[in-house]
Amino acid sequence: QVRLVESGGGLVQPGGSLSLSCATSGLTFSEYAMGWFRQAPGKDGEFVAAISPSDGTWYGDSAKGRFTVARDSAKRQVYLQIHNLKPEDTGVYLCAATAGSISTTVNGVDYWGEGILVTVSS
Repeated sequence: QVRLVESGGGLVQPGGSLSLSCATSGLTFSEYAMGWFRQAPGKDGEFVAAISPSDGTWYGDSAKGRFTVARDSAKRQVYLQIHNLKPEDTGVYLCAATAGSISTTVNGVDYWGEGILVTVSS
């Protein structure tokens, strides 16, 4: 059974930094592109960042310059580092796995984590 479990969320002040982790199990990690989506209150889901099996990366417009995605094949985990957090970054962040290449759309994702809340507020 495939499982994606996020950790590292919480309350952060604007301008601060936060690191999210996604632990995976039940899949061949090296064959999946891994990514992050987020959903703010009252808004549709938004693509944030993704990394391919060959370590190529892709970022959503709102994440460029402030977000970094990485993967660790030994630990079978994917990470999202966020800097200079803004109130509009608030939302539930979900880890996603897609066989083969990166998906920037919700319907292209094969597996999802349950999500973890990030709140940016002073």
